[in-house]
Amino acid sequence: MASRHTSTDTALDGSTGQAVETLQPILRAENLRKTFYSGSHPITPVDGIDLEIERGEMIAIVGPSGAGKSTLLHLVAALDTPTSGEVYFAGNSLASLAEAELAKYRNRSVGFVWQRHHLLPDFTAAENVAMPLLMEGKAPGEALRTAEGWLEQVGLASRARQNAGALSGGEQQRVAIARALVNEPAILLADEPTGDLDERSAEEIFELFERLHRSHHLTSILATHNLALARRADRVLSLQRGKLTPGIETPARAAAGAARLADAESNILEDRR
Repeated sequence: MASRHTSTDTALDGSTGQAVETLQPILRAENLRKTFYSGSHPITPVDGIDLEIERGEMIAIVGPSGAGKSTLLHLVAALDTPTSGEVYFAGNSLASLAEAELAKYRNRSVGFVWQRHHLLPDFTAAENVAMPLLMEGKAPGEALRTAEGWLEQVGLASRARQNAGALSGGEQQRVAIARALVNEPAILLADEPTGDLDERSAEEIFELFERLHRSHHLTSILATHNLALARRADRVLSLQRGKLTPGIETPARAAAGAARLADAESNILEDRR
């Protein structure tokens, strides 16, 4: 479990408020459990998990196929409801939110990247990235301009008007990353984002994750089979038989933790002046 440091409050739309002294992690799961049934046989891929994640951390969750990594991410994203236990975002229990607030959380606070990109092949890259903005009611012209800006950030400015179905696998995953971040969420969740890619493309996508994580001050949770990539996160947690086991403390964690604490303390001192 992560140690707790000073952080800032986060609204349900992902925005940060005035810096305050708090021991509150940005994301917390408490005794989280999810049970499915195959006939009369219960299957519990998430079995009483406690988890705390600090603002700005990058967490890698590893484990065999079927271990429950996707289920855990879905519960954190409020795409599924737990059988018992609770998920808290910035101190707010997701279970206490009305459906409209949950929809806002899913669309504004969380960005999700899937192993399979789920793009609309007959729509352009820019149109795919703009979808979350259009669903929120943004004007098409504004949404497309914002989408094109994000495609530039992921290295696909020249492919913005190309149909998604004509892009390579690595390019499609870059479009999916831009779509996940177009609403500037506080949390990025990625479920095996390099699983369908060759080694070179996987490395490029992970480097992109690292760059965007830093430049946009994200809190990121990645589920992956790739242990070499996982070790580059701040923390590695292993999910097996429904339980999370604290993993190794990676070299990145010590440096990132010190930087986050220094930034938070600097904000507090500035606020007191």
